[in-house]
Amino acid sequence: MHSMRLTNIGPIKDANLRFGDLTVLVGPQASGKSIALQLLKLLGDTGKIQQDLQNYGLDWDHRVDPFFDLYFGEGMRSLWEDGASGIAWDGKIVEIDRRVGRMQKSKVETMFLIPAQRVLVLRDGWPRPFGDYASGDPYVVRAFSEGLRMLMEKEIDTTQVIFPKSNQLKAGYRNALQRTMFGSFELGVDRARSQKRLVLRGKEQDALPYMVWSAGQREFVPLLLGMYRLMPPSKVSRRDKLQWVIIEEPEMGLHPRAISTVLLLVLELLQRDYRVCLSTHSPQVLELVWALRMLGGNGGNVKDLLGVFGVERSDVQLRKVAAAALTKETCVYYFDENGHTHDISLLDSWGSDDAMASWGGMLEFSSRVNETVARVVANNNVPAASERGQS
Repeated sequence: MHSMRLTNIGPIKDANLRFGDLTVLVGPQASGKSIALQLLKLLGDTGKIQQDLQNYGLDWDHRVDPFFDLYFGEGMRSLWEDGASGIAWDGKIVEIDRRVGRMQKSKVETMFLIPAQRVLVLRDGWPRPFGDYASGDPYVVRAFSEGLRMLMEKEIDTTQVIFPKSNQLKAGYRNALQRTMFGSFELGVDRARSQKRLVLRGKEQDALPYMVWSAGQREFVPLLLGMYRLMPPSKVSRRDKLQWVIIEEPEMGLHPRAISTVLLLVLELLQRDYRVCLSTHSPQVLELVWALRMLGGNGGNVKDLLGVFGVERSDVQLRKVAAAALTKETCVYYFDENGHTHDISLLDSWGSDDAMASWGGMLEFSSRVNETVARVVANNNVPAASERGQS
């Protein structure tokens, strides 16, 4: 198991994270979840990041402040405070000034990060190149966009349908995505004034360009292409040297049924032995983690887990995915408003720990709704005093 400790970095006062096979970060906006995930990527891929920045003519003068502006985005140099900020990986202190100040030997990418701003990567329906962004835009957005561009231009046959594609994704996923995301449409490529672009095509409709898609479709297609990159259509289970997958807010803009399908794809990543880290504002993600814990610890089986997703329980490929998921270790951390993290991995809603009982605030609203409605209904059903006397 790997661990990372962060001290006094932006809104994070102290974060002590131990990573399982599936690790989920929850908490309110601006509590440091994205910063933590991007620092994880930085620790794993420093040399690759330096190489990319250098290849596109970006210079940080071997200093932390300008490097943070290039990596996290303009104005983010204030995240790091000399003498106060600190990072430890597996218990060993990381000297960040030396790490970013010297060119690292390894240029291998081991962590694939899908950012929350993924909707920005498609300009007029096609992934933007790294150099198309401003120097102050976050590195993770630029790198994700460039990765999708290379996938589309060098690996995927754009003369064919992009989705559904028989050699990309298991049939169970394709069927679920057709129901929850694309309906009767297919995802393909056409040309507008010699420019390739992704479009949706119906059986008796003109091609629909990117800007008229639903908000959920615009959010999901970059995520789908990211999954294509992570799941090569071959006997090789993982892409290149990638070992970790980091996804920020996989539920962004999606209907709950579509979120369920995305979570099924996350289980596929686990079966392929990727270590997966998610940040989320959706209780649905934590419901899956809770289900994995409860089923795994109480004799639940493959059919039970597939039943959670409402998919065909006899599907042999999905059964293998579910079987692998039930063996994985899950961790959940709550980032609170005061800059501290809480390990709420047990998701014990009956415990005395408020952070755990509310699943990091995910259950607060539904709990208040239930309590309020129950009180009002109970009061409404109490007979008036006069009625009680007459009875």
